[in-house]
Amino acid sequence: MKRLGILSCILLFIAAASPAQSIRDVTKVGTTAAPFLEIEVGSRAIAMGGAYVAIASDASALYWNPSGIARMRQGEVFFSHTNWLADTKYDFAGLVVPAGRLGTLGFMFSTLNMGEMKVRTVLYPEGTGELFDANSFMFGGTLARNLTDRFSIGMSVKWIHESIWHMRSSALAVDIGTLFTTPFNGLLLGMSISNFGGKLQLFGKDTQIKYDPDPTAYGNNSKIDAYLHTNAWSLPLIFRVGVAYPLRLSASNKLLLALDAAHPNNNTEYMNLGAEYGFRENLYLRFGYKSLFLKDSEEGLTLGAGFAYRMLGNIRVHLDYAYADFGILNTVQRFSLGLLF
Repeated sequence: MKRLGILSCILLFIAAASPAQSIRDVTKVGTTAAPFLEIEVGSRAIAMGGAYVAIASDASALYWNPSGIARMRQGEVFFSHTNWLADTKYDFAGLVVPAGRLGTLGFMFSTLNMGEMKVRTVLYPEGTGELFDANSFMFGGTLARNLTDRFSIGMSVKWIHESIWHMRSSALAVDIGTLFTTPFNGLLLGMSISNFGGKLQLFGKDTQIKYDPDPTAYGNNSKIDAYLHTNAWSLPLIFRVGVAYPLRLSASNKLLLALDAAHPNNNTEYMNLGAEYGFRENLYLRFGYKSLFLKDSEEGLTLGAGFAYRMLGNIRVHLDYAYADFGILNTVQRFSLGLLF
């Protein structure tokens, strides 16, 4: 595990040092597959502007920083629902289970669904009577360990699948993360690489066509079965590094400040800011600002609140809500539920 920790740190350094794009005036937006992997998870994280890689210590860390689950002393079941853009629905579910000397295990599943739509053609603009849908989903497993009382490391392996009508594509990807508690008044440092893996290439019968290899010749077969070639597209690789500073204002009042910098392979670099005020570890108020310095960004102010309470002995319930401004795309609201056992 120590060798794995050193290797992951080297990979994180390489990712941070590499240029995000060869031409700074080109954002590369829309040049990667599986964009649903970029939909952020957890109302607490979103309400804090996505500045979460250094403080991810609940089940939503499965998305932000897999090493964060090593800091959890209890297991957790986590659900997050988002009414996403263009009437789509995004859901994420996670399970974290402490596994003794092995470390901490995590399992996650996410899906983006837009419902069924009519198949329309030029001849039948009102529909052919058929329906089609487009779906994306991911499931994966995570292992995280505390190598010391201050340093944690984690890795996730994910299977990613996308489909539209009769076409589908799949790929494997890996997330790697580290978390370090410094000796400077509890200052936290976090780093993660997400979606490092293969490419997605669509296959299916919708690429089947009838082809005439020589349309100028007579007597040849003009209807040979053939398939169109589809390109393979990279996954949305993203490197995050963050810092967080906890402040104890009094016995009942706490303040948490966080700052993240992100380095995606399909856009320019940007920063996220966030803050959380906690009262007696039961009531939380959060705000943040997303995508600072990101070119042509529609994101900005984020707000949210959370409530936590105990029930049936050791079970602790977390209810969280987040509001995010998406500019001309209106707003997005998220709800999350966590059960610690």
